[in-house]
Amino acid sequence: MRFIGDVPAHDLTYSDVFLVPSRSDVVSRLDVSLAPNDGTPATVPLVSANMNSVTGPRLAASLARRGGLGVLPQDMPLQDLDAAIRWVKDQPVLWDTPIVFGPQATVADVLAEIPAAEGHGVVIMDGDDYAGSIPAQRLATALPDARLGDLLRGSQASIEADDIQTGRQAFDLMADASMSFSAVLRRGKLAGVLSQRSALRSTLYGPAIDSDGRLAVAAAVGINGDVQSKARALAAAGVDVLVVDTAHGHQEGMIGALRAVSQLNLGIPIVAGNVVTAVGVADLVDAGASIIKVGVGPGAMCTTRMMTAVGRPQFSAVLETAAEAEEQGAHVWADGGIRYPRDVALALSAGAASVMVGSWFAGTIEGPGTLKSDADGRLYKESWGMASTKAVQERFGRLDPYDLARKMLFAEGISSSKIYLDPERPSIEDLLDMITSGLRSSFTYAGARSVAEFHDRAIVGVQSAAGYEEGKALPVSW
Repeated sequence: MRFIGDVPAHDLTYSDVFLVPSRSDVVSRLDVSLAPNDGTPATVPLVSANMNSVTGPRLAASLARRGGLGVLPQDMPLQDLDAAIRWVKDQPVLWDTPIVFGPQATVADVLAEIPAAEGHGVVIMDGDDYAGSIPAQRLATALPDARLGDLLRGSQASIEADDIQTGRQAFDLMADASMSFSAVLRRGKLAGVLSQRSALRSTLYGPAIDSDGRLAVAAAVGINGDVQSKARALAAAGVDVLVVDTAHGHQEGMIGALRAVSQLNLGIPIVAGNVVTAVGVADLVDAGASIIKVGVGPGAMCTTRMMTAVGRPQFSAVLETAAEAEEQGAHVWADGGIRYPRDVALALSAGAASVMVGSWFAGTIEGPGTLKSDADGRLYKESWGMASTKAVQERFGRLDPYDLARKMLFAEGISSSKIYLDPERPSIEDLLDMITSGLRSSFTYAGARSVAEFHDRAIVGVQSAAGYEEGKALPVSW
C-alpha cells in the first residue's frame, strides 16, 4: 500500500482514508480470490469476534460454510466449548443447518428463532421421522399460537440429496418447482435444508473446511488459569485455530501464556492479541503466535478509549502492525471499527490478512440469543461488550459475592445494546454477500486478483470529514 500524497503525521481511522482507483486488467469480480492465506482454512477474509453476543456454534457453522471463520468465546465453560466445536463439525457442508421443531411447537416458538423472511424456514420432525418443512414467510400470516403440525398440509415436499451434484443443479431444480425453501433428505433421513439463495451461494463461495472435509471453527482462551490444559482440550475437540486473547495483549501474562500454548505443538495456527504497535507484534510472534489480533478501543461496544484514553486509531494501528508482521513472517487480523463494507477493504489495504467483525454480526438471525421486538415491531438482539458489567457477571458468576463485587467495580463497556436486524439483510450470509461483493469491486479497482496483490497495489488518500460525508448516499426522501 502507498499513500497518494504525503504520509500523514497523525494516526488515522478508517473514516479518514479512501482508496484511489488504479489502471486494472481485472475484468470481472469473479476473477478475484479473497482467501487470506494466513494459515487458516478460511477462503474469505472475515472472522467473527469471540464475543458471547456475537459468535455461537450456529453462527460459526454458517460463517464457515461461506468461507469465513467463527471464534467461539473464552467465557464459555470448557465442556460447552467442547460441545460447540463438535456440533459445528457435525453440521452439513453442502446444505444449510436445519432448525428443527416438533409438531406441537407453535408459530411463536419459531419466530423467536427466525423472522418470517424469504429463504429461511423450519423442519418438523415427529420423533425421528421427517414430517415436513415450512417456509418462514408462511408464518407471517399464521396465528402465534398455531401449532406447526397443523400448518403442514402440502409442506411435505423435499429434495433427495443424492439427486443433486452441484449448486447450479440444486438452484435450477428449486426454481423449476417454485420452491423457496426445502428439506434435503438422504434415503429418508434429514440431511439439511436448502433455499434458492443458499444453492446460488454454494456456487460462489468455497467453505472453510478442515483436512477431513468438516466445517472449520476457532475458539478462544484467556491468559489466566491452566491455559495449556484448556488449549489441549480444545485441540482434542477438533478446533482448527486457537485464539489466545486478552484486552491488553502486550503484557507478560500474555507472553507467558502464549509460550506455554506454543510449546504444546498442537499443529494449528495460534492467534494472539490485542496489540496496536510493531513492538507488540514482534514480542507476540517471538512467543509463538503466527497471527496477531490488532485493535484497542475501536469496537462498537467498547468504552476503553473514553475510560482510559488507551488505544489507537485503527487504520494506522493495522498499517504499522501488518508491516511488522510481514517482516516476522506472520499475519494480522484487524479487530474492530468495522461499520461499512468500505472499512473491510481499507483494513485489508493496510495489510490485514482478515478482518474481525463484532456487533454487525450480532444483529443477525444466526447470532446468539432470541429475537425480540421493540414497541414499533422492529426485530433486534441484545449485544454487550466483553469487559462490561454483564460480561463480568457471566465470567465470574461463581466467585463469592465479595470478590465478584470487586470485579464489578472495574467493569468497562456497554452492558446492553439493541442490535437491530436489517430487514433487507437479516442473515449473516446476507451481510457476507454485501461485504464480499464490495471487496471484490475494491480489488478490481486496484487491479488486484488476491489479498496479497491488494496489499501491494492499494493506493490510499487522506480525506476531510466533508470528503467522507460526500461519499455517503443521499437519503431517499431528500
